[in-house]
Amino acid sequence: MDFELRAAREKLEREQRERKARAKAKMEKEKRAKAEAARQRDALEAAQRAKRLDAERAQLEAAQQMEESLLLGNGISFMRILEAVPFKGQGDKIKLPPSSFEELSGQNALDKGPMYFRLTRVNHQTMAEKPSIAYSGVLEFTASEGTVQLPTHVWQNLFPDRSSEGVDVPLVELRYVSLPKGTYAKLKPEGAGFHDLPNHKAVLETELRLHATLSEGETIRVSYGETQYGLRVLELKPASTVSVIETDIDVDIEALEGENHVLVPLEMGKIVEGIVEEGKFKYYKFVVDGTVSEVIRSEFADLEVKLQADNSGNGDTDIYVSRHPLIFPTQNRHEWSSHETGSKNLVIKHKDPNLVPGNYTIGVYGFKGVSKYQISVHVKDRNVNVQKVGGGDKVNSEDLVECGNCKRHVARRTIVVHEAYCVRHNVVCQYEGCGVVLRREESENHAHCVKCGRAFQKGEMEKHMKVFHEPTACLCGIVLEKEEMVQHQTVECPLRLIVCRFCGDMVQAGANPDDPRDRLRGLCEHESQCGSRTAPCDSCGRSVMLKDMDLHNIAVHQKN
Repeated sequence: MDFELRAAREKLEREQRERKARAKAKMEKEKRAKAEAARQRDALEAAQRAKRLDAERAQLEAAQQMEESLLLGNGISFMRILEAVPFKGQGDKIKLPPSSFEELSGQNALDKGPMYFRLTRVNHQTMAEKPSIAYSGVLEFTASEGTVQLPTHVWQNLFPDRSSEGVDVPLVELRYVSLPKGTYAKLKPEGAGFHDLPNHKAVLETELRLHATLSEGETIRVSYGETQYGLRVLELKPASTVSVIETDIDVDIEALEGENHVLVPLEMGKIVEGIVEEGKFKYYKFVVDGTVSEVIRSEFADLEVKLQADNSGNGDTDIYVSRHPLIFPTQNRHEWSSHETGSKNLVIKHKDPNLVPGNYTIGVYGFKGVSKYQISVHVKDRNVNVQKVGGGDKVNSEDLVECGNCKRHVARRTIVVHEAYCVRHNVVCQYEGCGVVLRREESENHAHCVKCGRAFQKGEMEKHMKVFHEPTACLCGIVLEKEEMVQHQTVECPLRLIVCRFCGDMVQAGANPDDPRDRLRGLCEHESQCGSRTAPCDSCGRSVMLKDMDLHNIAVHQKN
């Protein structure tokens, strides 16, 4: 009996312990669930509170951006993020999509004059990287929707560290801004040579016609023919970014420290030493003034460019001469040239119509190796090497007989002795059209070019073939030999340099104009476009296109 009671008591105690353990575990589980619910509730409230703060902050930023846009845009708010696409254009004027025109015109932006934009690069940036910013005008509204087309100048300002092929979906933030008109600009060339340009400020003015804005710190590229010069903007007034449309700006071009010129002055009659490396040019400038011109026009003198080569090395040179405004003559753009091996004497005859008073440039080109030389320009007396005939026995023309070998006329009484000596020592070149008489020892070194027939020493033939007959590719794509290339780049090439008869600048001619009337007038593409600008007539004040001004004066005012 006692055994059964003890077993029942133990069972009861065990069941009580189990019930207490289950109750304790249940209480702990409920406590943990309440703590987790409280934690989740606090996290949700924190997230909702942060979301409300972000929304309020975004609303505040949007209000600030709107206020900033209205302030920058002088009452016009326009901001878009667009994909940047490069195009080959000059200046800083961009192309926008048509929807931008609708939005801007809806805010009467067209009534406020020229439109300006601030472009900010918004991708490929780190927190420490300063965002790239550029300013521009607008060229037209023809870009695809969602894109903005950037000319080379603006693209390089926004993406200076990579080319157009190296950017994956470049994005820019575009904002309409209002800019003050510039009154002063201070620029500094990045290299020597810009001050050599005739009227370099006019050349800069021509480049600025392609720009709508200028900003401190940016570099603009000024083209003069095939040469480009970089000018960095140091200072602007009245602001760090200004408009250059329809305004007069006082431009100050700061000189470089050291040498600012590429053209070395060369005085008439003085010798200058120089050295040039293979494939490079060394340039000199000289002046033919009125006094020198009168001496040459007297027909008793020519102009001679003399280059005395240093024979200690194995170098060789060519010389090219041009008259300004062609400042830097090249192998295919020049008026006179000399290609002899070693020393050279380039004589410009007094009868040459291109020899007129003015500024001239000599380009010494390193054809082979490193060449040292002495160069000079002087007036050469045409009578120095003339030998006077007379003072001896006069010979009657009837007593002259032609030598059968050298074809010279000699006295009849000495013809036998002359022919015997001539046949023994002299040889006549049998090349068609040549007929030059050579000493027998010299005839072995005498040769003619198989293409053009010119006579040279055999040692000069390799240079002649390379200079005159090696095909050369023009920048316009055509491939020609030298003489044809010189003619092409002087008369036909759309990239040839001309002095525009309307703006007076040295510019690329362009192709033939579309207007047949302009072609009959002899205008090139640039002159056709440049001459389409209007100017008031001096007599009646009527606005007339520049290219029609002569016809207007004849037809309306009977002026010749």
